[in-house]
Amino acid sequence: MTSGSAHRRKTAREAALARAVEDGLLGPGAPLVGLLDVDGVLAAVDALNEAFEGAATVQHTFAAKACGLVPVLRLLADAGMGCEVASPGELEQALAAGFTPDRLVFDSPAKTVEELEFALEHGIAVNLDNFQELERVDRLLAGREPAGPIGLRVNPQVGAGAIGAMSTATATSKFGVALRDPGAVDAVIDAFTRRPWLNRLHAHVGSQGCPLPLIAQGVSAAYDLAERINDQLGHARITGLDIGGGLPVNFDTEDDRPTYSDYVAELRDAAPGLFDGRYTLVTEFGRSLLAKSGTIGSLVEYTKSAGGRQIAVTHAGAQVATRTVFMPDAWPLRVGVFDAAGRPKDGPLQVVDIAGPCCFAGDLTAAARELPAIEPGDVVALYDTGAYYFSSHFSYNSLPRPAVYGYRTDRSGRIRLAMVREAQSIREVVEESGLSHADALVALYEGDREPNAVSGR
Repeated sequence: MTSGSAHRRKTAREAALARAVEDGLLGPGAPLVGLLDVDGVLAAVDALNEAFEGAATVQHTFAAKACGLVPVLRLLADAGMGCEVASPGELEQALAAGFTPDRLVFDSPAKTVEELEFALEHGIAVNLDNFQELERVDRLLAGREPAGPIGLRVNPQVGAGAIGAMSTATATSKFGVALRDPGAVDAVIDAFTRRPWLNRLHAHVGSQGCPLPLIAQGVSAAYDLAERINDQLGHARITGLDIGGGLPVNFDTEDDRPTYSDYVAELRDAAPGLFDGRYTLVTEFGRSLLAKSGTIGSLVEYTKSAGGRQIAVTHAGAQVATRTVFMPDAWPLRVGVFDAAGRPKDGPLQVVDIAGPCCFAGDLTAAARELPAIEPGDVVALYDTGAYYFSSHFSYNSLPRPAVYGYRTDRSGRIRLAMVREAQSIREVVEESGLSHADALVALYEGDREPNAVSGR
């Protein structure tokens, strides 16, 4: 996307925050909200499709883990995307959103027999993680053909990016068959030789923190292995390459960088034959499609100072920004300050910590930031939070999940809002914590009490 679209995104975001305040969706009665820019999401999908235009057939799938909310998945299904799922919950969300089985890819290092049976029966593409899983599928198929493509995930072991937890192609990664381990390549070739139904290779190097050359190196290794297997077998046994996702997101500024075009250019340099049309390509992008289009808005409840540092206490903390709070250097977020009417604030800057509501000292979404003076009743906005922050809630202190709304700018320039997920009520929090079984543990020892025993003794 261009700088022009980044400007559009900023303008629409500010208008959406103001509209949320105006409509009472963000304020004293609703101190926390998520907002998703629908036009921004669709523009990212368009940019992805344009970058991969060419001779190769490409199936772009959205990594459901990035935002497993059914209305968001429905939007992406309507835009022509497929969906990559990695759990039974994500699978059911994707089906509920309208993805047909032939548009799904099932990845997980711990698939159960039941999950594999469902995928094999319904024609869902499956990427198997290891040789034991291959043998499990052998038994499940019992000589019959699978209804959909079956791939084997390989780990090219090309190394880590800047965030170790996001790097899946390290020497000891838990994912896939480690290709540089002794005998691994021969074992993979043998697996394809003995299984005519095995027709894809899958490689995913990592995501945030992984530079494009590293990602391209891993994809190139999978491509080279596919070429070797097909040459050795004398025909095109491998017809598809699932190259994963992992385009990093720029959390420093409004700009979109790197772009999908940058990513494709890197791949073309590393493995030119990848795009000549002999292989169906599958992608699994998540964060890069949604992150820049999301905003979390929070009411400022109190302001204070400690040790000469200003502190703004908000309702957005580790429960919605878990990675940022626990790994602030790896997952920094940009912050905006708005007044009680939802208008951007300016004026002299102060050094301030943006604190959340969780009951531990490290619950900060931003530390030592220079921002306009913040007052109780203002709104603090956390930018670039469209992926993971809305749907990966951390239930610390039993804090409820916030409401999420999508927004668009209509032809008259007015913001239109649509509910994506209702706010979780406190009653629902209590029910989710086992309310219907409140007496279960007491009942375990009730019959063992002495007649005059004091309760709890």
